[in-house]
Amino acid sequence: MSEAENKGRPTPKRRDAQAKRVVNSLAPATTKEERAKQKTQLREQRAQTRAAYMRGEESALPARDRGPVRRFVRDTVDARRSVGEYFLPLLFIVLVVSRAPKLQVVAVLLMYFIMLSAIVDWFLLTRRIKKEVGEKFPDASIKGLGMYAWTRSTQLRRLRAPKPQTTPGKKKS
Repeated sequence: MSEAENKGRPTPKRRDAQAKRVVNSLAPATTKEERAKQKTQLREQRAQTRAAYMRGEESALPARDRGPVRRFVRDTVDARRSVGEYFLPLLFIVLVVSRAPKLQVVAVLLMYFIMLSAIVDWFLLTRRIKKEVGEKFPDASIKGLGMYAWTRSTQLRRLRAPKPQTTPGKKKS
C-alpha cells in the first residue's frame, strides 16, 4: 500500500498548494507608508491619552486613581507641603555632606532625623486622610487611602501624575 492510497486522494499540484497559501485579500496591507501612518496615529493616540491622564480626566486614569475619593485624597495631599516631597533631595544632600570625614556624624544624625520626620508625617497624614474621607464620603472604603496619600506625598511635586490640581496652601474642594 502506498501513501496515496492511505489518504484517499491524490497529492495536490504545486500550483494548487501555493494558491491556497496566498494571503487573504481582506488582510491589512503592510506597505512601508501604511505602517508608518499607523505608527504615527498610534503615537498621537498615546500622546492624547497621556495628556488626558496628566490633566486628571477620569476616563484616562488607571483604576487606582479613579473616583471622587481618590481625587479628594490627591487634592488634600497637593494642598499641603510635606516632609516626604523633600525626602529624596534632602537625602542627596546628606550623601554629599557625608563625604566630608568631619561631618559624617552630623550627616548620619540628619539622615535619621529626616527619616523619622517622614514616618511621623506619614502617620499624621494617614490619620487626617481617613478622618476627612470618613466625614465627606461616609459610605466609601478607606482601605489603602493612607498609603495612596503617602506615596503621592513622597513624590516631588513636579513629577506627580496626574498633575496636582491645587497649589500648596489652598483649600481643597
